[in-house]
Amino acid sequence: MIEEVSVYKDFIGQTYGLFDISVRARVDGYLEGIHFREGGKVKKGQLLYSIDPAPLNAKVAEAMSVLAQAKTNLIKAESDYNRYKPLLKNKAVSQSDYDAVVASYGAAQASLEAAQASLDYAKIQQSYTKIYAPISGIIGASDAKTGDYVGRAPNPVVLNTVSQLDTILVRFHLTELQYLNISQHEKAQQAIAEPNKQEKKAEVQLFFADGSRHPHLGRVDFVGRNIDPTTGTIMVQASFPNPKETIRPGQFARLRIGFAERAKAVVIPVKCLQEVQGEYHVYLVNKNNEVEFKTVEVGETLQDVVIIRQGISSGDMVILEGTNRVQTGMQITPQQQEFVSVRNKEQ
Repeated sequence: MIEEVSVYKDFIGQTYGLFDISVRARVDGYLEGIHFREGGKVKKGQLLYSIDPAPLNAKVAEAMSVLAQAKTNLIKAESDYNRYKPLLKNKAVSQSDYDAVVASYGAAQASLEAAQASLDYAKIQQSYTKIYAPISGIIGASDAKTGDYVGRAPNPVVLNTVSQLDTILVRFHLTELQYLNISQHEKAQQAIAEPNKQEKKAEVQLFFADGSRHPHLGRVDFVGRNIDPTTGTIMVQASFPNPKETIRPGQFARLRIGFAERAKAVVIPVKCLQEVQGEYHVYLVNKNNEVEFKTVEVGETLQDVVIIRQGISSGDMVILEGTNRVQTGMQITPQQQEFVSVRNKEQ
């Protein structure tokens, strides 16, 4: 049969959130509270976890004490400096005594700055006892429970993950040969080899493990920098709208990318083909209802049908059933049968 066909390739991938941000304990201590519902939605800045702040509160108090002592030392050193400076002009003190006072004054200033920095650092560490949501999204199950000691290996450091799911990403891999073959198909080249050209965005379809198709079309928005020498593949990423947030990270996904459009292609069911020593053949029924065995040149396979480039033409009757019971020259009474491709059911 002759029909307009879309040449496409299917690729296997895995889904990811637009952002999958790890929630980490940046200080160690006992987990004091969990302030969210696991598996629910959280907002950016929402309190998620609290760690026992007592040890860090003590460090802040200690740093404040050191800072107060440093301020007192600076006041004394500054007083000595202001008293010795006019005395040096009158030669009432030696140069060495004056130099010692100047050095003490400088050291007191440096000590104050160091004490202030230590207090700032202690307060930063203290603030890490409250862990807030880095983005708005859906949060998973907590890897630690109230009372667990967290933040230091082997105890949990990554407590959870928050994912933004209004857009879903699917990552898959092309072999080096597949990537090179893309250059032969303009439409696929626009989709993968030139993903940054906004005016040339080919549509990508997404299918799930149960065979259902995602209602929204996607586009390729990222291609890896290089071919991985260990696997011989290059990573490609496509993005899809996910307004209902039904797709979750980690799902199996099958992507379909169009390579070309052929307006007048001869296609037959794959099951009609007979392969003999690397060549493909089909059984035909001629005008005299006699069986003929013809060699054909095949093109792309589209699920359960294949494009025939040479060997048969429109109107030829190809034997679909019973090919193992016919022979060349056999007289038969053909019965026409319509073949419905599974790709037509998916469209």
